[in-house]
Formats: sequence, structure tokens, C-alpha cells
Amino acid sequence: MAHFPSALRQAFSTNLLTLTKFRDLLKKIKRARPNEDLALLRRAYQFSAQSHLRQVRLSGAPYLSHPLEVAHILADLRLDVPTIATALLHDVVEDTGVTLQEIRENFGQEVAHLVEGVTKVNKLDFASREERQAENMRKMLLAMVDDLRVIFIKLADRLHNMRTLQYLPPEKQRQIAQETLEIYAPLAHRMGMGKIRGELEDLAFEYLDPIAHQEIRQEVEGKRRAGEDLLKEVASLLEAKLRENEIQARVEWRIKRLYSIAQKMKRQKTDINQVYDLLAVRIITRSANDCYAALGVVHSLWSPVPGRFKDFIAMPRPNLYQSLHTTVVGKTGQHFEVQIRTEEMHRIAEEGIAAHWKYKEGGLYSAADERSIAWLRQLVEWQQEMSDPTEFLSTLKIDLYPEEVYTFTPKGKVVVLSRDATPVDFAYAIHTEVGNTCVGAKVNGKLVPLRYPLHSGDIVEILTQKGGHPNRDWLAFAKSPRARNKIRHWVKINERATSVELGRKLLEKESRRYNLALKNVSAEELMKAAQAMSFPTTEDLYSAIGFGKLSPRQVLARLFPGSALEEQTEKKSLAQTVQKALGISREAALQVKGMGDLLTYRAKCCEPIRGEEIVGYITRGKGVAVHAKACPNVQNLLYESERRIDVEWAASTEDTYPVQLVLRTHDRPGLLKELTAAISEKTNIRNMETKIAESGDATIDLTLDISDKKHLERLILAMRKVQGVREVERLYKV
Repeated sequence: MAHFPSALRQAFSTNLLTLTKFRDLLKKIKRARPNEDLALLRRAYQFSAQSHLRQVRLSGAPYLSHPLEVAHILADLRLDVPTIATALLHDVVEDTGVTLQEIRENFGQEVAHLVEGVTKVNKLDFASREERQAENMRKMLLAMVDDLRVIFIKLADRLHNMRTLQYLPPEKQRQIAQETLEIYAPLAHRMGMGKIRGELEDLAFEYLDPIAHQEIRQEVEGKRRAGEDLLKEVASLLEAKLRENEIQARVEWRIKRLYSIAQKMKRQKTDINQVYDLLAVRIITRSANDCYAALGVVHSLWSPVPGRFKDFIAMPRPNLYQSLHTTVVGKTGQHFEVQIRTEEMHRIAEEGIAAHWKYKEGGLYSAADERSIAWLRQLVEWQQEMSDPTEFLSTLKIDLYPEEVYTFTPKGKVVVLSRDATPVDFAYAIHTEVGNTCVGAKVNGKLVPLRYPLHSGDIVEILTQKGGHPNRDWLAFAKSPRARNKIRHWVKINERATSVELGRKLLEKESRRYNLALKNVSAEELMKAAQAMSFPTTEDLYSAIGFGKLSPRQVLARLFPGSALEEQTEKKSLAQTVQKALGISREAALQVKGMGDLLTYRAKCCEPIRGEEIVGYITRGKGVAVHAKACPNVQNLLYESERRIDVEWAASTEDTYPVQLVLRTHDRPGLLKELTAAISEKTNIRNMETKIAESGDATIDLTLDISDKKHLERLILAMRKVQGVREVERLYKV
């Protein structure tokens, strides 16, 4: 090839690489599905190669390399040929001039349907405003229910994009990584696809918190040699003992993933030495009986740690995961986890729904598939009842995370609930009416408060009373989406009726005060006024007055034009406009959008700072409480969309805000000096308290005067760079 022009040589080399990759793909599929006709794949490859001919990725690689990598990920999951063909074609409609009709004509309706589904999901923007984000999630869920293969392809697509994220600008990296951690990794987990979920989390973690990622990676590398030596010794001993007991099995070992380590350290507020499942051995047997026999062998060799045994074979997780887990203590005092499962259980643990997913003619799922996506169908049903985006996204994010508490009714029926679930969650899991009339609970025969956190193995009896009803305070501790939705629904109906009646009385009272004959206003005129003020019905208008969103005088001014009241309202509105333009609004920092005369105050639980996303919540008689959207209390408060109100930061001021932080670190000489230097002389330290444990771990509580969100982010980054600081967390009062 020496006499070929360099550009031609490069093109030839590129084509050879992609062709080799495609041939490897065919070999992989033949091994997994020897009876499949691969003609469809060959045509899809040629079509994709032609469509993406002159396109390159930001890395400089030919664009065709991306669909090929996505196809390989799906082939590793042993998915069907139409799914892998769709992977090869998944970007042609979005990124080239090809139409869906051309796909349909060349590859048939099934592939065209899948390409259309993936194209729609590709266009969804989860970093957008809340309303659009909620709508995009709804579309994604509907696409998944329609055909699960759409989300298999999208997860593979996201995985390869995350593997090549280094070629994007930093801001884009963070946005995609955040979306991956909040949406795609939990989706993979909920579908039981542990291998994909784990890699997505680790890749996102590296971009979202590079300092923590580097620190944990270094700590793990420091322990790797000793850990690997221990695990090899354990695996060798186990293999010998299993053979001795005539149990056919293979033994694997692994070191826990970095993101999982970080989450456990954060959740347990501890260091890496207390992560007992950092090292793990996996025994893969031929049958469930062999799993329990292998467990006996493990416990005969090493002492089990009390309370660390879990039987997910007898009680599988909702995402189909099955395994026995036990933590034992080695001869040197080192803890390690042992997982025991069959080959089929192992495949499901790695690949989830994709491991046994089958697509029948006519688009029907098997009974096992239907059970595995029952949560998804239920979620789609719930989202149809929810009009408020905050409510929907809150429900979604709770439901995407694992459910790990296994409780029992007095008759022995298993009820699977979210972690930290309460008797209220249990009651609603039994039946809506049981939840609505719940007045108390017994756990293991003893009366407990309704906020009592349930544990696996608890026997729960719900006490009901005719005429009982939900309490809004339950939202502070109810965990399951079902319970929260039912409580919200009841409260919303009850509170709305109260607010409509209150609004009607307030309007009548104000009209008498100004000697206005409200009784002479017809229903048609009132409806017209309501719609002019953007309320669909008069009941909505009364409700807004009752909640405090709307002043009765504003309504009367519209109903009685030309009255003295209208003149007062206009003058006040003009004065507010002038004040706002001059930057002398009565509220220096916060105001309700379009309604500057409403009293606002920063909620004490989170005390939002300038630059943070904020949300207002009307409290009767106190004005509008303004919360940071990140505040843990927000989801508990915003159960009623009618009380929510848009708020904004007013003209820039020189205000500072007290912010409480907690630092977790290892104590050493000079630490406080370096910390105060990192905080810098321009930031006032209101308070600092240090607590040092016997282990040498230190907790430092700080209160700093912060001007805005960027100021806080700079300080946190600076403190994180101080040697030994493991975590810097902002404190909220829950």
C-alpha cells in the first residue's frame, strides 16, 4: 500500500477495522444463537456503513464504530437479531438523511418500530426544566412498556457513550454523567442488569466527583495486593472443600466497585475499613440445593458475622435477583462477603430481564417477563394520575431504587417494601382502604408508632377504624410511591374542598368591606373573570384565594371595573413595578413571580442561597416559604401542587447567608490550619466544632457566611483538596 495516497490508506485501514469488528460480531452471535439467520445483520451493517460514510466521532474514530460497539454490548447479552440490527441502525434516522419509511422498506416493520422507539428516546433531554423532564420520562416509560428492547438498546448506547465521554467538553461531561447516574443506572438496576448498572455508575462517578473517585481508587489500590492474595487463598480453599463435599461449583472473586464503596461510606458515615463487602467471593453452583450445601461449607470454614446473612433465593428481589449473601471473618480478622448462586441466577444477576427475555410473535411477553416488568406497568398507571411534575419525578426516583425489606402479614404472606418503609407503607401495600383507615400498627405483637421503620422478617398487623382517614404528616415518613400517592390524593381532595369554601368566604367578606354587591355578579361573569386570570373554573379561582395564591381584592378589582378598589390595585401594581425596576423592592432577596406584594421568607430547614434553584410553598398565615429544590423536605411538602408557587431571586444584593457544612476527615497535625487557609480570609467563619473519635476519624461542623451558590461550590472544592478530607456535606434540617 506504499504507493497509495495517505488519505486513501487511512480510509482503507478504517474500513478494514470496522469490517473486522463486524465479523467478530457475527461470530459472537453465531456462538450464542447458532440457528439465527444473519442476513438481516449483514444488510443492516452495509446500510449503516453507507449512511454514516463521511461521519466521524469527536474522538476521530469513524462514526460506524459507535453502532458496532453498541451491537457488541447487546450481543454479549445474547439478544435477538432484530435488536442487534436496530443497534447498527439506531442513529441513521436522527443523524443522516434516512427516513423511517426507508428503514421499513429495507428491514421490515419490526426493525422500523424499534428504530423509531430508540430515535424518540434519543431526543429526550433529562437536563431540561422539571416539566419537560417529567414529560420526557413519561415518553421513555411508554416506549419501554411498548417494547423493552428499546431500553436495552438505549442502555447499550449510553454505556458506549460513557466509555468515550472524555472527548466532550467538561460541562457536557457533567450533564451526561448526572443524567446517567439519576436515570439510566437506576433503570438498569431496576431491570436487574447489574453488570451494565455497575459500569455506568463508576463511569459517571469519575466525572461527577473526580476528587472522591481518585481518593477511593488510591485506597482500593493500596489494599488490592493484600486483598487479592487473601481472595485467591480463600478461593483455592473453597474449591478443595466443595470437591471434598461433592458439590459441583466454580469460584470467582472480586473487589467492590468504586461507586458502591463511595455510597456505602457516605451512607454509613464511615471509612473504607468498615466496608465489609469490599472483598467478595462468588460460588456458582448447579442447583439451589447445592447453594445451601455450599453455605454450610462456608460457615464450617469461617465464622459468620451476625446479622449479615441474606437469603435472596427464598425471597428474590423485585428485579429478579437471587443469591445467598453471608459475611464471614477470615483467619487474619479480615471480613469478606460470600455470594452463592446457580448459573441461571448468576446470568440474571448480571443481565436481568435481558437474560431470559423472549419476544414472541405478535409482541407478547412470557409470563415471567410480565412479572418482571409489573413495576413498570404500575408506574405508567401512576404517572397518568399525576399532573404535577415534581410529584411524578419524586415517585419515579423512589421506585427506581431497590426494595429490600421483606415483611409478613399475620397469615404469613410476604410483603416486599422499600428500605426504611413504615407500617403506613405496609397498610397501603395490602389495600388502599386499609391504608386510608389505618390508625395504628403492631409489629411482632407489640404496638409501634406509624413512623416505625420496618425490618426484614417483621410480622406486621395493621389496626383500622371505620371513619379513619390519612394524615398529611404521614408524608414525612411514608416511603413507597403507592402510599405517598394515595395519601397525596386524599389530602388533595380534602384540602381542595376546604380551600374552595374558604376562598368563597374570603371573597364575600372583602366585597362587604368595600360595599360591593357580589351577589349581583352572575355565574357567567365570575367564570369569565376566572378564565381571564388563568383559572379554568370558578372553583379553581376560589381555591387559589383560599390557599393565599390570589388576593380577594385582585378578583374584586376585575369584577368591578372603575371602582375605587381597581384604582388602588393599579397604583399598587405600578409602584411595585417602579420599585422592582429601581432595585428597591420591599423583598431584597426573594419574591413571588409577578406578585411582589406577597410575604416571602427562606425556609429554616434549608436556608437557600442565591443562585440555587428554589421553589415556593404557600403556608396559611405565614406567607410563602422558599425552599431550595435540593432540600430533603421539599418532596414531603409539595404533595399539593396548588400550594406550590413560582418564586425568584430579586435584584442582586450584597447579602450573605449562613450555611452549615459537615466535614469528615482523618485527624492529623496542621489539618485545621490548612482548612482555614482553604476557606480563605474573604469568607467569614461563624462557627467551628470538631469531634475526634478513638479511631482517629474527625467530624468538623462549620457554619460559613456564603454569598451565592458559586461561592459555596468553590469553597467545597477547595476543602475537598485538603489532604485527608473524605467528604464535605451541606447540612439540611429535616
